[in-house]
Amino acid sequence: MIRIANGQGFWGDWLEAPVRLVEQGPIDYLALDYLAEITMSIVQKQKQADANLGYARDFPPLIARIAKRIRESGVKVVANAGGVNPVACAREVRRLAPDLKVAVVLGDDLFDRIPELLTRGHLMKNMETGEPLSAISGSILSANAYIGAFPVAEALATGSDVVIAGRCTDTALALAPMVHAFGWQPGQYDLLAAGTIAGHIIECGAQCTGGNCQVDWPSIPDFANIGYPIVEADPDGSFVVTKHAGTGGRVHSDTIKEQLLYELGDPRNYITPDCVADFTSIKLYDEGENRVRVSGIRGGSRPEMLKVSVSYAWGFKAIGTLVYSWPQALEKAQAADRIVRERLAQLGLQFDEIHTEYLGVNACHGPAAPPVADVPEVQLRIGVRGSDRKAVDRFTRELVPLVLNGPPTATGFGDGRPPVREVVAYWPALLARDEIRTRVEVVE
Repeated sequence: MIRIANGQGFWGDWLEAPVRLVEQGPIDYLALDYLAEITMSIVQKQKQADANLGYARDFPPLIARIAKRIRESGVKVVANAGGVNPVACAREVRRLAPDLKVAVVLGDDLFDRIPELLTRGHLMKNMETGEPLSAISGSILSANAYIGAFPVAEALATGSDVVIAGRCTDTALALAPMVHAFGWQPGQYDLLAAGTIAGHIIECGAQCTGGNCQVDWPSIPDFANIGYPIVEADPDGSFVVTKHAGTGGRVHSDTIKEQLLYELGDPRNYITPDCVADFTSIKLYDEGENRVRVSGIRGGSRPEMLKVSVSYAWGFKAIGTLVYSWPQALEKAQAADRIVRERLAQLGLQFDEIHTEYLGVNACHGPAAPPVADVPEVQLRIGVRGSDRKAVDRFTRELVPLVLNGPPTATGFGDGRPPVREVVAYWPALLARDEIRTRVEVVE
């Protein structure tokens, strides 16, 4: 049996979680999941500005902080913190923790290969619209293929203390240690599906140990010290989800079921680079306090195509807010919205979209929100998006004046004009598996 913990569910997750995981009890592997689709465009822009960047910058200082524990306990760290520059990330880890051996997994970054792939006839159509990638070729910010667990397992086989990947799947961070430790092979799809589902359960960190949980959330103990998840995995593909003793949160079949439904489409056809997992085959039951056993998982053959995550520039946006207080708070906010829209029209400004929300009334639930007779306060939130940066910037100058020339009781304008930001859009595509050539390097 091996113990695989996950201490980060995204770049920005609780910094203390991985530290506590290695200090509060035994684990064999520490998985750290940093990447989301939007993150790839952020790190790509950082790399374009500075060739030494392009990775999750929280990661190297974290490894330096736990390096002594890594050496003493032998825990292996597996992370996708490399973003679009895993080598630079590894070098910074080595600079801060020179006694650790670090390996990187390369080959997922297709940004520089896009012109060549298009020239050779790979259309890389948008999976939702069917448009060819050539339609946005001049606006692409990043392009990364989702790679699976086997290249990461290959990196673990180098004996490295820390393995850094770019855009591997979230589930691969947990599956790779199982492949490495148990010697699972590419065709053993039931086993690979089991490891994939284990990875899916813990990929969002404390979201499976009571965080963001809908079931009786007020009774979940000690959120301030919530324990992050640990998978106790067996070679036969069965596993237990748990957490360190004495930590907050809760591991229960209810919390696990909620996480199983996270980002799930067809439950019989959960596609990864390593296999297709059948979520309807899962058997789980509460084995004891904060222990849920999972077994019976079935899987199918891996796909011939790999998913590619492309981000591209899609114009500009700005979002501003004002707060209106009782009485007639909602009516004041609605009047302010009408005034802004009328003034934008008078200026002849065109936008792809103008969107208004009334926080405190219906911003989260829309028409399903229950009516409120006279709310004590409302935050008006107006956003615009368009290809003309000057028009978007002009919008930012139309909200704050309402403090004096619009409805009464406006407040919450201390930050002044809202900033103009670039909009990054997402383009999901497919590419033949044999076009992705991964490799492992040990960074000395």
